[in-house]
Amino acid sequence: MKAAVWYGEKDIRVEERELKQLKDNEVTVRVAWAGICGSDLHEYQEGPVFIPVGEPNPLTGQQAPITMGHEFAGIVEKVGKDVTSVNVGDRVAINPMYTYGRKHQDIDAYDGFHFIGLGSDGGFASHVNAGEKHICKLPDTMTLQDGALVEPMAVAVQAVKEGGMQFGDTVAVFGAGPIGLLTIIAAKAAGASKIFAFDLSEERLAKAKELGATHLFNSGQVDPVQAIRDIEPDGVDVSFEVAGVAPTFVQAIDATRARGTMVIVSIFARPIEWNPMQLTNTGVKVTSSIAYTPTTFQQTVDLMGTGQLNGRGIITSQIELDDIVEKGFEALTNDKSQAKILVQLSGEL
Repeated sequence: MKAAVWYGEKDIRVEERELKQLKDNEVTVRVAWAGICGSDLHEYQEGPVFIPVGEPNPLTGQQAPITMGHEFAGIVEKVGKDVTSVNVGDRVAINPMYTYGRKHQDIDAYDGFHFIGLGSDGGFASHVNAGEKHICKLPDTMTLQDGALVEPMAVAVQAVKEGGMQFGDTVAVFGAGPIGLLTIIAAKAAGASKIFAFDLSEERLAKAKELGATHLFNSGQVDPVQAIRDIEPDGVDVSFEVAGVAPTFVQAIDATRARGTMVIVSIFARPIEWNPMQLTNTGVKVTSSIAYTPTTFQQTVDLMGTGQLNGRGIITSQIELDDIVEKGFEALTNDKSQAKILVQLSGEL
């Protein structure tokens, strides 16, 4: 089968790969659509970040070269003999997260984690074998393109949960890339009364407005903290750092009211220098979120199924697997009007 395989920084190859033998507790999914994630882009631009190199990851047993892709959905084509909850023909999204599972399911991500498509072969291929526990059935109200958006939407839903948002709260989102845009959608659905969005790209800010942001600012042209406090003198209730750079980290804290919460959602490619006295002087609470819990993933499917969450607005391109480097990774690197690029595999809806 044809697959997009990570070999190293700026080295992703579309090549023929064999599908591994199906285990008794696995299902084979015929992939319909797969999204390119910001994490994938980090691996392309400056990896390895998560991808295991040199020795197998203890959770997955795999190492590079690895077929990428962890945001994907498709149709079950085969089931292992021990599988009981999934049937051939089921339309499914994949929860790609591996955990050790030694703790309660809603905290075990912090006991060690990895992902299909980063730690083991993933969805940039015609077929994937995945354990039964990774499979999540889709309601009839969702398309398979919607299914490919569940994983990043679940990241945003978990971030909103971590922020302790309440109905009517004011929110700031620093960074209007794909996860920032989905965070805007999730915050709006959770009842945010004002949503401030900051980015350097006018195209991304226009998309943020389309998806529910109420106040838009180019952070290269204004002081984000002052822009917020001109409207909300005490600061916002919850801020989300979704850019992954030192300036927005500091600004997100400064823009948050005393005893409010700042949530780190982004991946920082390198360490930053920061003075903790910024918290001591304000009482702002800083928390972070990596991915989502199993409960949040299922809730995201449920909310998308009822239409309470709709991520379709972030899709900016649909491409073929053969074009994944030039029209996918390079486009996301160089064209800031791009948000979510979906890769068409079988193309079923």
